[in-house]
Amino acid sequence: MHVLGRPPEETGLGKTETRHREEETGRGEKKTERGEKESEFGAELPTGRLGTYRARDGSDGAAVGIDLDRPHAGLVVGKRGSGKSHTLGVLAEATARASGIAPVVVDPMGAFRGLADSASDAVPATVVERPTVRASALSPPAWPPLLSLDPEGAAGALVWRAATERETLAGMREYAAESAADGTARGVVENHLRLAASWGAFAPDGLGAADLAGTEATVLDLAGAPPAAMNAVCAAVASGLYEARVADAIERLPWVFVDEAHAFFGGVADGALRTVLTRGRAPGVSLVAATQRPSALPDVATSQADLVIVHRLTAGADVEALGTARPVYFDGSIAERLPRRVGDALVVDDATETVHAVRIRERETPHGGSSARASDRQESS
Repeated sequence: MHVLGRPPEETGLGKTETRHREEETGRGEKKTERGEKESEFGAELPTGRLGTYRARDGSDGAAVGIDLDRPHAGLVVGKRGSGKSHTLGVLAEATARASGIAPVVVDPMGAFRGLADSASDAVPATVVERPTVRASALSPPAWPPLLSLDPEGAAGALVWRAATERETLAGMREYAAESAADGTARGVVENHLRLAASWGAFAPDGLGAADLAGTEATVLDLAGAPPAAMNAVCAAVASGLYEARVADAIERLPWVFVDEAHAFFGGVADGALRTVLTRGRAPGVSLVAATQRPSALPDVATSQADLVIVHRLTAGADVEALGTARPVYFDGSIAERLPRRVGDALVVDDATETVHAVRIRERETPHGGSSARASDRQESS
Protein backbone atom coordinates (compact mmCIF):
# COMPACT_ATOMS: atom_id res chain seq x y z
CA MET A 1 0.00 0.00 0.00
CA HIS A 2 1.37 3.37 -1.01
CA VAL A 3 1.20 5.86 1.86
CA LEU A 4 0.53 9.50 1.05
CA GLY A 5 2.27 12.09 3.18
CA ARG A 6 5.13 9.78 4.11
CA PRO A 7 8.65 10.78 3.00
CA PRO A 8 10.18 8.40 0.43
CA GLU A 9 13.06 7.49 2.75
CA GLU A 10 10.53 5.90 5.12
CA THR A 11 8.85 3.79 2.43
CA GLY A 12 11.84 2.28 0.71
CA LEU A 13 11.10 4.13 -2.53
CA GLY A 14 13.03 7.05 -3.90
CA LYS A 15 11.31 10.17 -5.19
CA THR A 16 11.74 9.09 -8.81
CA GLU A 17 10.00 5.76 -8.18
CA THR A 18 7.26 7.49 -6.24
CA ARG A 19 6.63 10.05 -8.98
CA HIS A 20 6.08 7.25 -11.52
CA ARG A 21 3.54 5.47 -9.33
CA GLU A 22 0.42 7.28 -10.50
CA GLU A 23 1.23 6.73 -14.15
CA GLU A 24 2.03 3.05 -13.60
CA THR A 25 -1.10 2.46 -11.56
CA GLY A 26 -3.20 4.22 -14.18
CA ARG A 27 -2.03 1.64 -16.74
CA GLY A 28 -2.74 -1.15 -14.28
CA GLU A 29 0.94 -2.18 -14.12
CA LYS A 30 3.17 -3.12 -11.18
CA LYS A 31 0.51 -2.39 -8.60
CA THR A 32 1.00 -5.53 -6.53
CA GLU A 33 4.78 -5.47 -6.78
CA ARG A 34 5.09 -1.90 -5.56
CA GLY A 35 2.37 -2.30 -2.93
CA GLU A 36 4.22 -5.28 -1.44
CA LYS A 37 7.53 -3.45 -1.61
CA GLU A 38 6.24 -0.51 0.36
CA SER A 39 4.48 -2.63 2.95
CA GLU A 40 7.86 -3.93 4.04
CA PHE A 41 9.03 -0.43 4.93
CA GLY A 42 7.42 1.50 7.76
CA ALA A 43 4.61 -1.04 8.14
CA GLU A 44 4.71 -0.49 11.89
CA LEU A 45 4.10 3.25 11.52
CA PRO A 46 0.55 4.56 12.09
CA THR A 47 -1.24 4.49 8.74
CA GLY A 48 -4.83 5.13 7.73
CA ARG A 49 -6.66 3.52 4.83
CA LEU A 50 -7.78 6.23 2.40
CA GLY A 51 -8.93 4.32 -0.68
CA THR A 52 -7.50 3.06 -3.96
CA TYR A 53 -5.80 4.49 -6.98
CA ARG A 54 -8.20 5.44 -9.77
CA ALA A 55 -7.05 3.83 -12.99
CA ARG A 56 -7.54 5.63 -16.27
CA ASP A 57 -10.33 3.28 -17.25
CA GLY A 58 -12.17 4.18 -14.04
CA SER A 59 -11.45 0.92 -12.23
CA ASP A 60 -9.90 0.63 -8.79
CA GLY A 61 -6.17 0.14 -8.57
CA ALA A 62 -3.75 -0.46 -5.70
CA ALA A 63 -4.61 0.48 -2.13
CA VAL A 64 -3.70 3.97 -0.92
CA GLY A 65 -3.08 4.94 2.69
CA ILE A 66 -2.31 8.16 4.50
CA ASP A 67 0.52 8.77 6.94
CA LEU A 68 -0.63 9.28 10.53
CA ASP A 69 2.79 9.13 12.15
CA ARG A 70 3.79 12.72 11.47
CA PRO A 71 1.75 15.92 11.92
CA HIS A 72 0.15 17.25 8.76
CA ALA A 73 -1.66 20.31 7.48
CA GLY A 74 -4.42 19.06 5.23
CA LEU A 75 -7.03 20.68 3.01
CA VAL A 76 -10.10 18.90 1.60
CA VAL A 77 -12.09 20.84 -0.99
CA GLY A 78 -15.01 20.12 -3.26
CA LYS A 79 -18.36 21.48 -4.34
CA ARG A 80 -21.47 20.53 -2.43
CA GLY A 81 -22.24 16.83 -2.83
CA SER A 82 -18.81 15.91 -4.23
CA GLY A 83 -17.73 13.83 -1.21
CA LYS A 84 -15.79 16.43 0.76
CA SER A 85 -17.37 15.74 4.17
CA HIS A 86 -17.32 12.01 3.44
CA THR A 87 -13.55 12.20 2.98
CA LEU A 88 -13.16 14.16 6.21
CA GLY A 89 -15.10 11.37 7.93
CA VAL A 90 -12.82 8.72 6.41
CA LEU A 91 -9.79 10.56 7.80
CA ALA A 92 -11.46 10.92 11.20
CA GLU A 93 -12.20 7.17 11.26
CA ALA A 94 -8.58 6.38 10.44
CA THR A 95 -7.12 8.64 13.11
CA ALA A 96 -9.60 7.37 15.72
CA ARG A 97 -8.17 3.87 15.35
CA ALA A 98 -4.53 4.92 15.32
CA SER A 99 -2.43 4.73 18.46
CA GLY A 100 -0.98 7.92 19.93
CA ILE A 101 -3.49 10.25 18.24
CA ALA A 102 -6.32 12.36 19.66
CA PRO A 103 -8.77 13.29 16.87
CA VAL A 104 -11.16 16.21 17.44
CA VAL A 105 -13.87 17.02 14.88
CA VAL A 106 -15.34 20.53 14.84
CA ASP A 107 -18.74 19.73 13.35
CA PRO A 108 -20.85 22.82 12.56
CA MET A 109 -23.55 20.90 10.68
CA GLY A 110 -23.98 17.74 12.76
CA ALA A 111 -22.65 15.65 9.86
CA PHE A 112 -20.26 13.54 11.94
CA ARG A 113 -22.51 12.19 14.67
CA GLY A 114 -22.34 8.81 12.95
CA LEU A 115 -18.72 8.37 14.04
CA ALA A 116 -20.08 7.36 17.44
CA ASP A 117 -22.91 5.22 16.05
CA SER A 118 -23.97 2.87 18.84
CA ALA A 119 -24.78 0.13 16.33
CA SER A 120 -21.15 -0.11 15.27
CA ASP A 121 -17.99 -0.49 17.31
CA ALA A 122 -15.81 0.14 14.28
CA VAL A 123 -14.58 3.51 15.51
CA PRO A 124 -13.92 4.60 19.11
CA ALA A 125 -15.63 7.97 19.24
CA THR A 126 -17.89 10.10 21.38
CA VAL A 127 -20.14 13.02 20.47
CA VAL A 128 -20.31 16.10 22.67
CA GLU A 129 -23.59 17.89 22.05
CA ARG A 130 -23.59 21.62 22.73
CA PRO A 131 -19.93 21.66 23.81
CA THR A 132 -18.77 24.36 26.19
CA VAL A 133 -15.37 25.93 26.79
CA ARG A 134 -13.98 28.13 29.53
CA ALA A 135 -14.26 31.87 28.95
CA SER A 136 -10.59 32.15 29.91
CA ALA A 137 -9.69 29.84 27.01
CA LEU A 138 -10.12 32.84 24.73
CA SER A 139 -7.46 35.52 24.91
CA PRO A 140 -8.64 38.96 26.10
CA PRO A 141 -8.03 40.52 22.63
CA ALA A 142 -10.45 37.96 21.14
CA TRP A 143 -13.42 39.11 23.20
CA PRO A 144 -14.24 42.48 21.55
CA PRO A 145 -14.42 41.04 18.00
CA LEU A 146 -16.32 38.01 19.33
CA LEU A 147 -18.99 40.43 20.57
CA SER A 148 -18.74 42.67 17.47
CA LEU A 149 -17.27 45.52 19.52
CA ASP A 150 -14.50 47.90 18.51
CA PRO A 151 -11.53 47.08 20.78
CA GLU A 152 -10.55 50.75 20.73
CA GLY A 153 -14.00 51.92 21.79
CA ALA A 154 -15.12 52.33 25.38
CA ALA A 155 -17.25 49.17 25.42
CA GLY A 156 -14.64 47.07 23.62
CA ALA A 157 -11.90 48.24 25.98
CA LEU A 158 -14.07 47.39 28.98
CA VAL A 159 -14.70 43.85 27.68
CA TRP A 160 -10.97 43.43 27.10
CA ARG A 161 -10.22 44.47 30.69
CA ALA A 162 -12.97 42.23 32.05
CA ALA A 163 -11.53 39.22 30.20
CA THR A 164 -8.09 40.08 31.56
CA GLU A 165 -9.25 40.35 35.17
CA ARG A 166 -11.80 37.51 35.33
CA GLU A 167 -11.77 33.86 34.24
CA THR A 168 -15.51 33.18 33.90
CA LEU A 169 -18.29 34.82 31.93
CA ALA A 170 -20.17 35.56 35.16
CA GLY A 171 -17.04 37.16 36.57
CA MET A 172 -16.65 39.30 33.46
CA ARG A 173 -20.25 40.54 33.79
CA GLU A 174 -19.67 41.35 37.45
CA TYR A 175 -16.44 43.21 36.69
CA ALA A 176 -18.12 45.27 33.95
CA ALA A 177 -21.09 46.14 36.16
CA GLU A 178 -18.80 47.37 38.97
CA SER A 179 -16.31 49.20 36.76
CA ALA A 180 -15.80 52.95 36.72
CA ALA A 181 -16.58 53.13 33.00
CA ASP A 182 -19.41 55.41 31.90
CA GLY A 183 -22.94 54.07 32.13
CA THR A 184 -23.40 53.76 28.38
CA ALA A 185 -20.34 51.53 27.99
CA ARG A 186 -21.37 49.42 30.96
CA GLY A 187 -24.85 48.97 29.49
CA VAL A 188 -23.49 47.95 26.08
CA VAL A 189 -21.09 45.44 27.63
CA GLU A 190 -23.79 43.96 29.87
CA ASN A 191 -26.09 43.47 26.88
CA HIS A 192 -23.37 41.82 24.79
CA LEU A 193 -22.15 39.57 27.60
CA ARG A 194 -25.74 38.57 28.32
CA LEU A 195 -26.05 37.60 24.67
CA ALA A 196 -22.83 35.56 24.90
CA ALA A 197 -24.23 33.77 27.95
CA SER A 198 -27.35 32.86 25.97
CA TRP A 199 -25.24 30.93 23.46
CA GLY A 200 -24.55 28.25 26.04
CA ALA A 201 -20.95 27.98 24.83
CA PHE A 202 -19.16 28.99 28.05
CA ALA A 203 -18.92 27.21 31.38
CA PRO A 204 -16.38 27.20 34.24
CA ASP A 205 -15.91 23.46 33.70
CA GLY A 206 -15.84 23.67 29.90
CA LEU A 207 -13.73 21.37 27.76
CA GLY A 208 -9.97 21.62 28.10
CA ALA A 209 -7.12 19.96 26.24
CA ALA A 210 -6.98 17.03 28.67
CA ASP A 211 -10.67 16.29 28.01
CA LEU A 212 -9.97 16.04 24.28
CA ALA A 213 -6.76 14.02 24.41
CA GLY A 214 -8.16 10.64 25.36
CA THR A 215 -8.25 7.35 23.48
CA GLU A 216 -11.45 8.17 21.55
CA ALA A 217 -12.20 10.62 18.79
CA THR A 218 -14.27 13.58 20.01
CA VAL A 219 -16.97 15.08 17.80
CA LEU A 220 -17.97 18.60 18.87
CA ASP A 221 -21.54 18.87 17.62
CA LEU A 222 -22.14 22.58 17.01
CA ALA A 223 -25.23 22.23 14.81
CA GLY A 224 -27.62 25.08 15.48
CA ALA A 225 -25.12 27.20 17.40
CA PRO A 226 -24.67 30.85 16.39
CA PRO A 227 -21.60 31.50 14.21
CA ALA A 228 -19.89 33.46 17.00
CA ALA A 229 -20.39 30.59 19.45
CA MET A 230 -19.00 28.07 16.95
CA ASN A 231 -15.95 30.27 16.43
CA ALA A 232 -15.42 30.63 20.17
CA VAL A 233 -15.44 26.86 20.69
CA CYS A 234 -13.17 26.24 17.69
CA ALA A 235 -10.71 28.93 18.80
CA ALA A 236 -10.57 27.61 22.37
CA VAL A 237 -10.10 24.01 21.24
CA ALA A 238 -7.43 24.70 18.61
CA SER A 239 -5.40 27.06 20.81
CA GLY A 240 -5.83 24.87 23.88
CA LEU A 241 -4.55 21.74 22.16
CA TYR A 242 -1.64 23.62 20.61
CA GLU A 243 -0.60 25.19 23.92
CA ALA A 244 -0.96 21.86 25.73
CA ARG A 245 1.39 20.17 23.29
CA VAL A 246 3.90 23.04 23.48
CA ALA A 247 3.88 22.64 27.27
CA ASP A 248 4.03 18.83 26.91
CA ALA A 249 0.86 18.66 29.01
CA ILE A 250 -0.81 15.97 26.87
CA GLU A 251 0.74 12.82 25.46
CA ARG A 252 -1.28 12.13 22.33
CA LEU A 253 -0.84 14.12 19.13
CA PRO A 254 -4.03 16.04 18.28
CA TRP A 255 -5.61 15.99 14.83
CA VAL A 256 -8.16 18.79 14.53
CA PHE A 257 -10.72 18.37 11.74
CA VAL A 258 -12.73 21.48 10.83
CA ASP A 259 -15.68 21.12 8.46
CA GLU A 260 -17.02 24.20 6.65
CA ALA A 261 -13.68 25.84 7.42
CA HIS A 262 -14.60 29.03 5.54
CA ALA A 263 -16.96 29.81 8.45
CA PHE A 264 -14.03 29.85 10.90
CA PHE A 265 -11.19 31.49 8.98
CA GLY A 266 -11.83 35.21 9.17
CA GLY A 267 -13.72 34.83 12.45
CA VAL A 268 -12.47 34.69 16.02
CA ALA A 269 -11.06 31.20 15.36
CA ASP A 270 -8.84 32.53 12.56
CA GLY A 271 -5.79 33.26 14.72
CA ALA A 272 -5.83 29.88 16.46
CA LEU A 273 -6.20 28.00 13.17
CA ARG A 274 -3.39 29.98 11.55
CA THR A 275 -1.16 29.20 14.53
CA VAL A 276 -1.73 25.47 14.15
CA LEU A 277 -1.13 25.69 10.40
CA THR A 278 2.13 27.59 10.68
CA ARG A 279 3.53 26.33 14.00
CA GLY A 280 1.76 23.06 14.73
CA ARG A 281 4.30 20.76 13.13
CA ALA A 282 6.95 21.02 15.87
CA PRO A 283 4.65 20.22 18.83
CA GLY A 284 2.78 17.63 16.75
CA VAL A 285 -0.62 19.24 16.14
CA SER A 286 -2.33 18.50 12.83
CA LEU A 287 -5.14 20.45 11.18
CA VAL A 288 -7.37 19.24 8.35
CA ALA A 289 -9.76 21.88 7.00
CA ALA A 290 -12.63 21.07 4.65
CA THR A 291 -14.54 23.58 2.58
CA GLN A 292 -16.62 23.95 -0.56
CA ARG A 293 -15.25 27.46 -0.96
CA PRO A 294 -11.43 27.38 -1.13
CA SER A 295 -11.49 30.91 -2.54
CA ALA A 296 -12.87 32.09 0.83
CA LEU A 297 -9.88 30.74 2.76
CA PRO A 298 -6.73 32.77 3.42
CA ASP A 299 -3.70 31.98 1.29
CA VAL A 300 -1.96 30.38 4.29
CA ALA A 301 -4.54 27.58 4.39
CA THR A 302 -3.46 26.45 0.94
CA SER A 303 0.23 27.33 1.05
CA GLN A 304 0.83 25.52 4.35
CA ALA A 305 -1.07 22.35 3.36
CA ASP A 306 1.21 19.40 2.66
CA LEU A 307 -1.77 17.20 1.71
CA VAL A 308 -4.51 18.66 -0.51
CA ILE A 309 -7.47 16.46 -1.45
CA VAL A 310 -9.48 17.97 -4.28
CA HIS A 311 -12.96 16.73 -5.21
CA ARG A 312 -15.04 18.19 -8.00
CA LEU A 313 -15.11 22.00 -8.23
CA THR A 314 -17.00 24.10 -10.77
CA ALA A 315 -16.84 27.68 -9.50
CA GLY A 316 -14.12 29.55 -11.37
CA ALA A 317 -12.93 31.46 -8.30
CA ASP A 318 -12.45 28.24 -6.34
CA VAL A 319 -10.53 26.52 -9.15
CA GLU A 320 -8.39 29.64 -9.54
CA ALA A 321 -7.67 29.76 -5.80
CA LEU A 322 -6.17 26.28 -5.97
CA GLY A 323 -4.41 27.00 -9.24
CA THR A 324 -2.48 29.93 -7.83
CA ALA A 325 -1.05 27.66 -5.14
CA ARG A 326 -0.19 24.87 -7.58
CA PRO A 327 3.20 23.33 -6.75
CA VAL A 328 5.95 23.46 -9.36
CA TYR A 329 5.92 19.66 -9.72
CA PHE A 330 2.25 19.68 -10.78
CA ASP A 331 2.16 18.91 -14.49
CA GLY A 332 -0.71 20.78 -16.16
CA SER A 333 -3.53 22.79 -14.66
CA ILE A 334 -5.81 21.94 -11.76
CA ALA A 335 -8.87 22.44 -13.96
CA GLU A 336 -7.69 19.86 -16.50
CA ARG A 337 -7.37 17.13 -13.88
CA LEU A 338 -10.33 17.76 -11.60
CA PRO A 339 -12.32 14.57 -10.89
CA ARG A 340 -15.90 14.33 -12.11
CA ARG A 341 -17.40 11.43 -10.16
CA VAL A 342 -18.56 11.72 -6.56
CA GLY A 343 -15.93 10.19 -4.29
CA ASP A 344 -13.08 10.61 -6.76
CA ALA A 345 -10.29 12.94 -5.69
CA LEU A 346 -7.05 14.45 -6.86
CA VAL A 347 -4.47 14.31 -4.06
CA VAL A 348 -1.47 16.62 -4.03
CA ASP A 349 1.18 15.12 -1.74
CA ASP A 350 3.93 17.57 -0.93
CA ALA A 351 5.99 15.05 1.07
CA THR A 352 6.69 13.06 -2.09
CA GLU A 353 6.05 15.93 -4.52
CA THR A 354 3.50 13.87 -6.41
CA VAL A 355 -0.10 14.09 -7.56
CA HIS A 356 -2.46 11.11 -7.45
CA ALA A 357 -5.91 10.19 -8.75
CA VAL A 358 -7.66 8.39 -5.88
CA ARG A 359 -11.04 6.81 -5.20
CA ILE A 360 -11.95 7.44 -1.54
CA ARG A 361 -13.10 4.33 0.32
CA GLU A 362 -16.55 3.84 1.82
CA ARG A 363 -17.18 5.02 5.37
CA GLU A 364 -17.34 2.37 8.10
CA THR A 365 -19.71 4.53 10.14
CA PRO A 366 -22.88 6.32 8.98
CA HIS A 367 -22.32 9.51 7.02
CA GLY A 368 -24.58 12.39 7.99
CA GLY A 369 -23.52 14.90 5.38
CA SER A 370 -26.04 14.10 2.65
CA SER A 371 -28.91 16.45 1.87
CA ALA A 372 -32.51 15.66 2.71
CA ARG A 373 -34.71 14.59 -0.21
CA ALA A 374 -38.43 15.00 -0.68
CA SER A 375 -38.63 11.51 -2.18
CA ASP A 376 -37.44 10.07 1.13
CA ARG A 377 -40.47 11.52 2.90
CA GLN A 378 -43.92 10.00 2.82
CA GLU A 379 -46.98 12.13 3.25
CA SER A 380 -49.09 11.16 6.21
CA SER A 381 -52.56 9.99 5.28
